[in-house]
Amino acid sequence: MIEIDARHERIALPLAEALRGVEAIFESQIASEFPAVESLARHVARYRGKMLRPTLTLLSGLAAARGDLAVLKRDDLQRLAAVVEMIHMATLVHDDVLDEADDRRGGATVNRLNGNETAVMLGDYLISNAFHLSATIGDADLTERLGRVTNTLCEGELVQLHHRDDLGLDFPTYLEIVRRKTAVLVGACGRLGARMVGADEAVAEALGTFGERLGIAFQVRDDILDLEGDPEVVGKTVGRDLAKGKLTLPMILLLDGADAATFGAAVEAFRARNAEGVLRLLQTGDAIERSLEFAVSQVRVGTEAIGGCDFGDTGDLLRDLADAVVDRDR
Repeated sequence: MIEIDARHERIALPLAEALRGVEAIFESQIASEFPAVESLARHVARYRGKMLRPTLTLLSGLAAARGDLAVLKRDDLQRLAAVVEMIHMATLVHDDVLDEADDRRGGATVNRLNGNETAVMLGDYLISNAFHLSATIGDADLTERLGRVTNTLCEGELVQLHHRDDLGLDFPTYLEIVRRKTAVLVGACGRLGARMVGADEAVAEALGTFGERLGIAFQVRDDILDLEGDPEVVGKTVGRDLAKGKLTLPMILLLDGADAATFGAAVEAFRARNAEGVLRLLQTGDAIERSLEFAVSQVRVGTEAIGGCDFGDTGDLLRDLADAVVDRDR
């Protein structure tokens, strides 16, 4: 889970308790009477890592309620937090199939242990349960909005698949892929968490923008870690973007500003799936540094979006959360 600085002691314990409530809802929802399914449900529960999405959902509700800690105990808000985490988990299970990944959170992926067919069906099971749980909240508009978000996630993944091995992929297209496949769900956490507690539209949109910018920054940092991260630290298989022919921001920036010799070497290393060669070229230039600067700029835009809102110490915690998105090695 995301670590909370001691400066936020007033919020830390109630937030931790609320997140335990989210975990309990999550596990209860996907539990099964069939041992084979129950075993898979227990295994995928290990995929929970930073809990960024449920944390942002809860904190957005708390911020919109002007720091009233009672909202963290609300069953509907905790259910929403469990729903967004379930949708996220489904995308992780499906991503591991697409990327042929072996490790996740320091353990074996479902596809490695049980094969692609089981992993695909488990991802579908998580999505199905997410919308079943959403329906129990009793807000048809909420479920419709989550449906649109999930559609957008799938579109982002499909567009990314279409552009595999596309050395002409440009920055705007990359950014749109990232926005759709990652950022819209994080944005929904901010927007829907605020709406759940009755926030006005301006506050909900500010938190939605905050979340979306965090989502972009988070994905860019993930892209960098996939290139230069230590698998033991990151906790999952790295190097999969290159192995599957995905151009991410560091490579796009390298190619965009390269001289003829560097461009040729980069294309050759990319096509050969030469991870060491690609990383060496990236580190020789400034593409990784510029990518990180872009992620930091997205965090800055996100925090500016909530700058005009009076969230008290919850606002400070949201800003710390934003900084932690880029200042991480896993």
